[in-house]
Amino acid sequence: MTRLSKEQIQLFEQAIYLPLLLIVLEKDTSIISKSTIKLKEPYLMLIDEVMKSVQLQLKQVKLNMKQQKMKLHKLSQDESFTMYSFLFNGYEEQHNYFNPRIRNKVNDMLMHYLAKKEEKLISEK
Repeated sequence: MTRLSKEQIQLFEQAIYLPLLLIVLEKDTSIISKSTIKLKEPYLMLIDEVMKSVQLQLKQVKLNMKQQKMKLHKLSQDESFTMYSFLFNGYEEQHNYFNPRIRNKVNDMLMHYLAKKEEKLISEK
C-alpha cells in the first residue's frame, strides 16, 4: 500500500519519463543531422521546439518536487525492470517499473508533444 497520492505518483513518474524523452529527442536530432535527407531543418526545428517544451515541463516538475520535499533515485536496472526509490515526507517507497512500459509511456508522450506542436504550427498559419 502506497502512502503517495495520485498526484504525487504522477509527479514522480514525470520525473522519470521527461528526462528519458529528452534523451530520445537528442538522439533523434543527432541521427537527423547526420542523415542524407534533403530537408533536415523542418525536422530539427520541430524537435527543438518539442525539447524546449519538455525542458520547461521538467523544470516545473523539479520545482514542484523540491517544494514538496520529494526526491527520486534510480536504484537498479536490468533487462526487464527498473527500480526507483521515491523519497517524501520522511518516507521511502520503492517502485519497480517494467522497461517496456517505460518505453511505451515515453513513446506516448513524444506523440502527444509532436501533435501539440503540429496543432500550434497549423493554428499560426
